[in-house]
Amino acid sequence: QIYLSIHQYPTASSMLLVRTVANPLNVSKIVSDTVHGMDPDQPVDHFRTLEQARSNSLASPRLTALLLALFALLALVITATGIMGVLAFSVSQRFHEFGIRMALGAAPAAVLRMVVRQGMALVGIGLAIGLAGALAFARLLSGLLFGVRPTDPLTFAAVACVLSAVAAAACFLPARRATSADPMHALRSS
Repeated sequence: QIYLSIHQYPTASSMLLVRTVANPLNVSKIVSDTVHGMDPDQPVDHFRTLEQARSNSLASPRLTALLLALFALLALVITATGIMGVLAFSVSQRFHEFGIRMALGAAPAAVLRMVVRQGMALVGIGLAIGLAGALAFARLLSGLLFGVRPTDPLTFAAVACVLSAVAAAACFLPARRATSADPMHALRSS
């Protein structure tokens, strides 16, 4: 602690920290009376507990983290919708092919695996490009991270796993539609 004279630094604010076992808000009247007993012209206001001061100091980083989490969730939903849309379009274009494959003896499970594998191959390429970009730009976000290195391998692995799981779920719905291709309809229309 450093003592600075209020006459030399008149714009400096002063703070009084009081440790108590009683309710801190009940002690505020005693502290105010004690300070006014020493100097009646001294303003005494703005009583806060340590928890309130800590909460106020963390409000901005907490809001930033909440907004980042919401935008990340929105990006995840948009990604899943995009993957599902692209794969659904691909399945609709190849519906005739799936019917012929099943007419030639392909099991619906094999068609499902084929469509999911093709979708996940594209997701794998996207993850590799995204990982490279994230490593390149990780230093820019280092000011927003608390207790985590910008290139934390566990975080990168967790994000890749979550994206892979969401992508697999997004690939599954159009792939399931591909297994409903009617072999007889495909043979009649060819």
